[in-house]
Amino acid sequence: MTLSGCGTSSGPGLLTQETPLSRSDFLLNTFVTITLYDSDDSSILDDSMALCKEYENIFSKTLETSELYKINHRTSDTVTVSDDMAALLAKGLEYCEKSDGAFDITIEPLSSLWNFTSGEAVIPDESDIEADIPKVDYHNLVLSGNTLTFLSPDTTIDLGSIAKGYIADRIKEQLLEAGVESAIINLGGNVLCVGEKPDGSKFNIGLQKPFADRDETFEVLGINDLSVVTSGVYERHFEIDGKNYHHILNPATGYPYDNGLISVTILSEESVDGDGLSTTCFSLGLEKGLELANSLDGIYACFIDEDYNVYYSDGMEDFIIKQ
Repeated sequence: MTLSGCGTSSGPGLLTQETPLSRSDFLLNTFVTITLYDSDDSSILDDSMALCKEYENIFSKTLETSELYKINHRTSDTVTVSDDMAALLAKGLEYCEKSDGAFDITIEPLSSLWNFTSGEAVIPDESDIEADIPKVDYHNLVLSGNTLTFLSPDTTIDLGSIAKGYIADRIKEQLLEAGVESAIINLGGNVLCVGEKPDGSKFNIGLQKPFADRDETFEVLGINDLSVVTSGVYERHFEIDGKNYHHILNPATGYPYDNGLISVTILSEESVDGDGLSTTCFSLGLEKGLELANSLDGIYACFIDEDYNVYYSDGMEDFIIKQ
């Protein structure tokens, strides 16, 4: 993910306490940071981190105790899923439909062949990729209420491209219920702003320049009560013989997308939409991705191609703070 500079500086009169109350932890296979600007109650952060862990035990594909792991290792074609799982599956299937399968939550057989976190640059065997491509097809999932039916025993699910957004939205709900009205939730670069700064000004969210140092931004956005999510080719990736291999896989080929894009950023009210759409719009490519973003109310997008040309959807530039 490509977000930095998340408005944590404090100016005169900015905060109701001297410094924001912040907590970081390594959860969801990333660094989770929650910052409160209008509360000094640390028990709220305890509850938020606990909620993160609860959701990790629902949506993780690798934790053997998780609900998703048990679904993927099912012994029956039909399983009953929790309300949270049903909600996220429904949202994931929505983006599978919108992209006509360019985004596919049944990518798990292919995504498990690739390892972008080990530090080792290894391309899976072509024969393994070819064998797993036919297993990926979201049409093999039928969700009805809390009943999930698999039409193929080979179908398994990976929610990594959309789960963090859903979790961020649930944490925001929890914070609002606790009386917090000014906060930033950062789940490994998935940034969700709760309200505005206590002085009524906007949070400043920096968009990281691709392949640059983390503190080097190409735009700064002024955000109130919105989510900012980026999908790019330079976070989880490795390079072999001058070619970059990244984690956004094409279900049709089993290899990373190579469509001329290096990042897509989405602004949305709900982070689950930003999470799903950043991957979906990236997968569709510049033309179709922009077309999809422009067709959706309350969605704003920024695309960067491999020549570092920047393209904005309708209304996106209104959020840019002029430097």
